[in-house]
Amino acid sequence: MSAPQAGPSPLTRALTPVGRLFGLGVDIVRQAFRPPFQLREYIEQTWFVTKVSALPTALFTIPFGATIALLLAELTRQFGAQSQTGAGSVLAIVQQAAPIVTALLISGAGGSAVCADLGARTIREEIAAMEVLGISPIQRLVVPRVLAMATTAVVLNGLATVVGVAGGYFFNVIIQGGTPGAYIASFSAIAQVSDIVVSEVKAALFGFTAGIVAAYRGLNPPPGAKGVGDAVNQSVVISFVLVFLINLVLTALYLELVPPKGI
Repeated sequence: MSAPQAGPSPLTRALTPVGRLFGLGVDIVRQAFRPPFQLREYIEQTWFVTKVSALPTALFTIPFGATIALLLAELTRQFGAQSQTGAGSVLAIVQQAAPIVTALLISGAGGSAVCADLGARTIREEIAAMEVLGISPIQRLVVPRVLAMATTAVVLNGLATVVGVAGGYFFNVIIQGGTPGAYIASFSAIAQVSDIVVSEVKAALFGFTAGIVAAYRGLNPPPGAKGVGDAVNQSVVISFVLVFLINLVLTALYLELVPPKGI
């Protein structure tokens, strides 16, 4: 009598979804350049994600920017460097707060909707039917949604930057009695075009990552209607974790590779 075969190790079970997620990302990139491109679906999804994410992003960025401005104003006052409040708060909003806020709202609002849509199609076996008919669900459904989330993230990052900077300026100058000229001059002295560029690159990568995670969980939900809800929750949590990890790596690379202004 043969001995029972051992199942996969815990490490293998843990890394298998990671490999499948990475494989899906590679497949999405490859299918994005293969005609025909689903332009109408892309436009509809971009409008939908923007519609559900724009207002929450703006509203969430106002207190975020105000909190950063208030904290930095207090810290710079203690060190006698009140004139540098503008530089610190605006750079923090542009490089960190705006893309992260955008990514979190894109993941929570747009990503959950994408995951729920694909999950419902999966349990109704629409995805399997498309594959039987020779239609690629990745090219037809996933690519437009992922690209729509990346595009929307870039646009909303600009909105979040403007709203966050305006909120920080208002609370520092109006509420705390700061000097408008010093606030703007300190930012202009150390700001670079690369600060905006890296912010937009972060936003695009965050949106793309959130789209891949939402698509993966939507295409691989647990069985049943409850499984779709569980998949949506998992996609949001995984997206949040990946966003912060990617932000750490990109920030470290940016600070290492791009010298400060004047150096």
